[in-house]
Amino acid sequence: MKPIHIVHTESSCGWGGQEIRILTEAEGMIRRGHRVTLICPSEAPISEAARLRGISVENLPIARKSRRGIMSVRHWLLHKRNSVDVVNTHSSTDSWLTALACLLMFKAPPVVRTRHVSSPIHDNAPTRWLYQKAARHVVVTGEALRHQLQRDNGFDLGHMTSVPTGIDLDYFAPADRQASRRTVGLVDAPTLGILATLRNWKGHVYLLEAFASLTEAFPEWRLLVVGDGPQRANLERKASELGIADRIDFVGNRDDVPCWLNCMDLFCLPSYGDEGVPQSIMQAMACGLPVVSTPVGAIAEAVVDGETGILVTPKDNQVLAQALGKLMGDETLRMQYAEAGLSRARNRFGVDIMLDRMEAIFATYAGVRD
Repeated sequence: MKPIHIVHTESSCGWGGQEIRILTEAEGMIRRGHRVTLICPSEAPISEAARLRGISVENLPIARKSRRGIMSVRHWLLHKRNSVDVVNTHSSTDSWLTALACLLMFKAPPVVRTRHVSSPIHDNAPTRWLYQKAARHVVVTGEALRHQLQRDNGFDLGHMTSVPTGIDLDYFAPADRQASRRTVGLVDAPTLGILATLRNWKGHVYLLEAFASLTEAFPEWRLLVVGDGPQRANLERKASELGIADRIDFVGNRDDVPCWLNCMDLFCLPSYGDEGVPQSIMQAMACGLPVVSTPVGAIAEAVVDGETGILVTPKDNQVLAQALGKLMGDETLRMQYAEAGLSRARNRFGVDIMLDRMEAIFATYAGVRD
């Protein structure tokens, strides 16, 4: 395939699965011989993270919707040396700024909009223009999100493609649990774990409450919380109030994620927010873990209830405790779900599957100009 210049725009100044996907995709396209540039605010964590990965970064004032942001994107795209084949936008703000910048250009590059979450979007004329006209194509991270946009907003299914996030299956792979716990200095005990940014809607509070209710039945089990975020102090306080602080390890953000996942015997993400298919779930399954989660967003496309794990009603710590207790008390069932999850991850979640599909979409529109 002829090399193309792909430009990603990201206005978010947060950090999570969306940013990680952009970087993973960019690195993969560079390995395949394409040129990739990331446009983002200088203060965004993804800016430095991209540079450390050898990805070209252009810092523009796109953190907020503004005329300055529109004109800065337009000026960059017009610059002769920045010959762009396709622009891939990711968040609402950068999607609007890019769309309006292209509207002001005589020959604008085609825009592909990736939508990572399942939160509802406005059903009005401007939004329809943004998704159906300004964007040549819309990529979503799960088939459920594609049908949601068709059902709730009337978007053409043929204008959208589901491309779940891919993960490195050589990096995320099963390893010895006891050895992993020794490596990071954890107590060698059966471990329930979660990997997620500490935000309200990831459901950590419900997990703490469910775990606390299981302490008498499973006194040997510990809870491992990997990740950081705005709710950390509240969650640590909640753990103390529940009397389980001495059985929980809050370890913050970690770079060696596979090692921490392999410290776990059971993975849980009781999210009630606007998910696509969370990368942490796919990573956990690739590390051979059974999963307890909720059917929000497109999670059910990864976790098959009764086959690779258990799906429970969001925001219900009692139902969550029942599901966790069922698996904590049955090692054979955990192993059965883990093996099925690992097989599903290897067949569906590989990074090359994502790159193949995104490369085909980009190539379809590369070189197209208004």
